[in-house]
Amino acid sequence: MGFSQTEQNAYHQFRFLLIRTGLAIVLLTITFFAFAVEAGIAAQSPDWLQLCLGLFGGLALFLAGLQMLSDGMKKAAGQALKTGLAQLTTNRFKGALTGAFVTGVLNSSTVTTLLVVGFISGGMMTLAQSVGVIMGANIGSTVTAQLLAFDLSAYSLGPVAIGFFMLFTAEQEKIKYYGMMVMGIGLVFYGMGLMGDAMVPMRSYEPFLEVLESLENPLAGILAGAVFTAIVQSSAATVGIAIAMASEGLLALPAGIALALGANIGTAITTALMGILSSKSTDATRASVVHVTFNVLGTLIWLPFIGLLVEIAVWMSPSSPELSGAARAAEDVPRQIANANTFFNVFNTLLFIGFTGMFAKLAERIVPERAAPEGIIAEPEFLDDAALAAPSIALQEVRLELGRVGTDALDMLQDAGLMLKDRDMKHIADITRHKDEIDVLVAEILKYMGKIRSGLLTEQESDEFQGLMTATNDLGSIADVIETDIVSLARKSADINTVSGDKTRTMLAELYLSVTKSVELAVHSIRDSDQQAAESVLMMKDTLREQSDRLLARKAERLTADDSSYLELVRLEMSFVDQMRRIYTLAKRIAKVTLPPVLAQRD
Repeated sequence: MGFSQTEQNAYHQFRFLLIRTGLAIVLLTITFFAFAVEAGIAAQSPDWLQLCLGLFGGLALFLAGLQMLSDGMKKAAGQALKTGLAQLTTNRFKGALTGAFVTGVLNSSTVTTLLVVGFISGGMMTLAQSVGVIMGANIGSTVTAQLLAFDLSAYSLGPVAIGFFMLFTAEQEKIKYYGMMVMGIGLVFYGMGLMGDAMVPMRSYEPFLEVLESLENPLAGILAGAVFTAIVQSSAATVGIAIAMASEGLLALPAGIALALGANIGTAITTALMGILSSKSTDATRASVVHVTFNVLGTLIWLPFIGLLVEIAVWMSPSSPELSGAARAAEDVPRQIANANTFFNVFNTLLFIGFTGMFAKLAERIVPERAAPEGIIAEPEFLDDAALAAPSIALQEVRLELGRVGTDALDMLQDAGLMLKDRDMKHIADITRHKDEIDVLVAEILKYMGKIRSGLLTEQESDEFQGLMTATNDLGSIADVIETDIVSLARKSADINTVSGDKTRTMLAELYLSVTKSVELAVHSIRDSDQQAAESVLMMKDTLREQSDRLLARKAERLTADDSSYLELVRLEMSFVDQMRRIYTLAKRIAKVTLPPVLAQRD
């Protein structure tokens, strides 16, 4: 028996979580095994089995909670993500704030960085504008760390129970998503609590303490944070583990800050690998270069001043003077690590925000424009798998790709008009080329939408998905009408010596221009979610009906002529009117996708 798309998606998410957790466990296992070998089988050695169960089980729950929290936030704020990115202006500060917001919701600066690529390629922002978003993404990545600095592990099962109840009993989708968020928060803190409890025996284990002391060496701490973050693909996980160790008095503030700085580099490495290996876009690679350059340069600048960063973190964080020694460190250091991480990213963003243009030029110099691959008819520009993490953004990228399909369809329509006007068959080659491109892009879009469908969609996203499926098929149908029917009319028309009269040619041209305008508006409406453009398409109905009816009436009067050549021309002209009506009907169907249901139901 087959599995549903939802079950397959859950399986893939679970498998991905297992891989991330497994890699982290392997790394930690090697580390602890090294400790055990160095210490031999001394009596004071910790119970390694219990320690590993608590540590690795806690890590698994921690990562699962982060995933659930992120999924809930993405579902609850999906449309806000899309409109937030789509409405970026030339204001770099607004871009930074948007990047921070989107990353705070997605819990991934990597995904945010790759999401802006589609908007660059679509002309909705420049590479320089995207730099501000990337800088802001680093600020957004610190939100989770600030949340983790609260010591709520003792109360964590409360949110788990409340979130579970909301998730499985609520009827409204929004309540379910809030339940996912609440339950995710509970699992995060419960996992942190398990990890912290498991590491209690390590307080007196000298080999482990020596390694932690070595992390106070900035280079060692940064390297460890970068490697671990690259493995688990989450800077929040690295900072969260640092906070968990600090809450047990195991990690000093300098070491915790070094790990956090390394986490920034590690997440940039992940971005670079995804941008270079998984994307075919030059802009994706450039955005990755910007992210890596910004994070590495920011870390290098602070490397000699980690002591100053320690003082700033202590100054801006609450203290517990009533405590002393390890107890005070366990109480104060977690918040200090989180604040140092936030201050570091905010300061670097403010420091470099004025140089976004220079970062963009550097990326363009490092990554020159790629030559178009030879022998390839067409390939998608906007369909990035990274966007699948947020279905609303992935659907927006489908819209952008449909804009390319619509441009090809308009080019076909223009070539068809020239071919009919001039009776010149040389335009058939251009029509065929555009049709081949449309066929390739439509196939890629449908394949990508299959990936979107394998995820969990909200009711609104499901409606949008269905609409975009309709628009994709209708744009393909417009191309089919042009290539098959209109080209056939043009071929037959070229074999006839008789030509239309001036008045008829004028009326045909008016109808053709009106239909072309309707397709142009329909493409604009679906690409940019422009309801006014969609409304304009529907409002053209009376004009097009009047134009076509006048033409058909004029041609009907001429059907009694004896000239067979002229009669054939009349039949071809009437068939042309019919094809124009078909194209308009398809354009109207595309436009209705963007309109609210109450308006889309109008004929």
